[in-house]
Amino acid sequence: MSDKSNLISQQLPQIHRTSIVAQSRLFKIEEMHLEFSNGATRVYERLAGSGRGAVMIVPMKNAEEFFLVSEYGAGAHKYDLGFPKGLIDPGETPEQAANRELKEEIGFGAKTLVELKTLSIGSSFLSSKMHIFLAFDLYPETLEGDEPEPLIVHTWAWQNADELLQQSEFSEARSVSALYMAQQWLANKQNTQNKE
Repeated sequence: MSDKSNLISQQLPQIHRTSIVAQSRLFKIEEMHLEFSNGATRVYERLAGSGRGAVMIVPMKNAEEFFLVSEYGAGAHKYDLGFPKGLIDPGETPEQAANRELKEEIGFGAKTLVELKTLSIGSSFLSSKMHIFLAFDLYPETLEGDEPEPLIVHTWAWQNADELLQQSEFSEARSVSALYMAQQWLANKQNTQNKE
């Protein structure tokens, strides 16, 4: 078993100054002047986030299947197979954003959302967080999204989840993490039901 006491008691570095050193239409690069508890000083750079975060949803079509979408990713200039996702709009809760993204990307809303975990993304240089949800009790409802082309929706069987991990198109780390977390949550729920 690992010792968590050192992680919990670590003192955060003191931020002496921050400033925006570069900015584009979408991104801001922030310079941070830090002093660590041992007196060491450093200047770090990070992409400054909006503070709103993002969501990713594992939508359960039924007990045996889930939905995926195929979406263009400009960073890698390729189409990725993954779970619906998107930014949280101003004034939205993560749950509201998750339901909106489902309606925009796969044409379903969810009556039940279970938050699995909030992930940090590249915390060395990003301040972004993503809330991962499992969505149950889907019902048809469509909202217009901001994608430049219709997303292709795929159905995948849980019994073939290992095959999904072998697909080169299913390589985005957050989707892979979400798949594992969803599998664990579903297995724990099944174990609990079997004991009752």
